[in-house]
Amino acid sequence: MESQEKTAEVLDALLKGEKVVVEDSGRFGELEQVGYGEREGKKLVLKDYEALYLLFSGRLNLKDDRGRKVSFNQLAEVSQARAGDAWTKFIIYRDLRSRGYIVKDGFGFGTDLRVYERGDFPEKAAKFVVFALDEGTEREVEELSDSVRQIVKMGKEAIVAVIERRGEVIYYKVGRANFHK
Repeated sequence: MESQEKTAEVLDALLKGEKVVVEDSGRFGELEQVGYGEREGKKLVLKDYEALYLLFSGRLNLKDDRGRKVSFNQLAEVSQARAGDAWTKFIIYRDLRSRGYIVKDGFGFGTDLRVYERGDFPEKAAKFVVFALDEGTEREVEELSDSVRQIVKMGKEAIVAVIERRGEVIYYKVGRANFHK
């Protein structure tokens, strides 16, 4: 998988408003094949966590609309200001990518990501839906149970990713549970 992750050269992208955009159409297929971005017309738009990961790994050269270089820290601050879960998604995304998984945005169960079994993307659907809990964050059991029920109905496996205070991610496979009063 690691060989698929490598791009031929550093990718150039622009921070346009709230989007990280790749305009070099010659790179679209290469990026899409390994799960990066979504096409919007003649552009490929990266999610903030994808752009952060590529910046973190030294594979992205990001500039703003004035041609100034945007650093990892600058994009992280902008992303976190836009969405309070941006850092959480990045930490999980980075961990899953480093393990060789293709990761895409989830379906709306909170902070969630779709994760494809190794070698399945793009031919097969995602096998897992991961949603995050930062250590110490409280979440209603009923809310968690509803999310798990919906994920299982879709034929996916529900995974809770807990980010410890040290930044380590621990994964828990969650099944259906019934709680009685």
